[in-house]
Amino acid sequence: MNILEVSKKIVHRESSLFEIDIINNYDRLSNEIDDQNILVIGGAGSIGSSFIKSILRFKPKKIVVVDINENGLTELVRGLRSSKNQNIPDEIITYPVSFGSETFYKLFMHHRPFDIVANFAAHKHVRSEKDIFSIEALIKNNLIDAKNLLDHLIVNKPKHFFCVSTDKAANPVNVMGASKKLMEDLIFSYSDYYKVSTARFANVLFSNGSLLEGFLMRIQNEQPIACPNDVTRFFVTQEEAGQICMLSCILGENNQIFFPKLNPKNDLINFKDILPLVFSEFNLKPIYFNNEQEAIQFNIDKNNNNYPVNLFTTNTSGEKLFEEFYTDSEDVDLYTFNSLGIISINNRSLVDKQNELITSINALFAREKLIKSNIIDWLNSYIPEFQHIETGNKLDNKM
Repeated sequence: MNILEVSKKIVHRESSLFEIDIINNYDRLSNEIDDQNILVIGGAGSIGSSFIKSILRFKPKKIVVVDINENGLTELVRGLRSSKNQNIPDEIITYPVSFGSETFYKLFMHHRPFDIVANFAAHKHVRSEKDIFSIEALIKNNLIDAKNLLDHLIVNKPKHFFCVSTDKAANPVNVMGASKKLMEDLIFSYSDYYKVSTARFANVLFSNGSLLEGFLMRIQNEQPIACPNDVTRFFVTQEEAGQICMLSCILGENNQIFFPKLNPKNDLINFKDILPLVFSEFNLKPIYFNNEQEAIQFNIDKNNNNYPVNLFTTNTSGEKLFEEFYTDSEDVDLYTFNSLGIISINNRSLVDKQNELITSINALFAREKLIKSNIIDWLNSYIPEFQHIETGNKLDNKM
């Protein structure tokens, strides 16, 4: 299956949403990227690797890629070096290292200075709030390790610093989204030291760990598919995800959040409406069931083209039925770019409170008995608009 072609059908776009903005700003992008040293953290994932491919449309001098996924790094390099007409810098170096480790800072010092630092190492799935241990790992990654990096960059200033966010940071209803909203506040509290920007964007089609990638894995393994019937999302292709991050990183001014200008009326797509497009690639027809066991018991025979789908109504914690990119209280510009909106941050709530933030969460983690509601209360103390959806049901309890 050609994922790019299917993605185009899903979003009804033949070319990238951001291509006009790239063309209109090509000279500026080239001036800021050509002959520069670039550090990409979390660069083996779907978004980070797409960011690298977007950057390689220009001519960077050196790219250092860090990710804990050793296999992903291997495939990244293989894919780049196997592509036709791919610009590859003389130095592209990958390290299977956590950016929260001492080893990371050793390699950072070895390769410095970096002109561009882009951080994609984040927990990005609602599934991560399933238990207190996963929540602790999420917050350590999205906030504590991020702060250590931000502190380090004060004495090793890049020209551009970018840290990826999510549309779930707007009016958050889950721990992951709230942690990313707090991450936004945290990175902008460092904007007196160096330029800081980020991007909120939609679900990335067929990205690592996504529901749509799960569709493909289930078909590959001849297992039934589980699909919500009531959830709508904005979607971008993997190419578009990398491009909006590049545009935000390079074209974004200090204290700005970029987002795609998508229309809720036309661009919010229900997952159940994507199924027929995916199935058509495999010449399959969905047979719908109302519970998991009936779908699991269905005898899959690809020769007759029928394929079982458990179509369910969402009832898990932290799941918003729709997404949005900004709130009514945010300062939004919809006119500077063709397909990009900009949120300008004027109220930097965590300036001079960075250490307090980390001290308070570490005190929580030090408790012998910590429960999820303690984390919710802590997040609410920094994000009053956080309205957590708690149903008591976990994604790990579903197919």
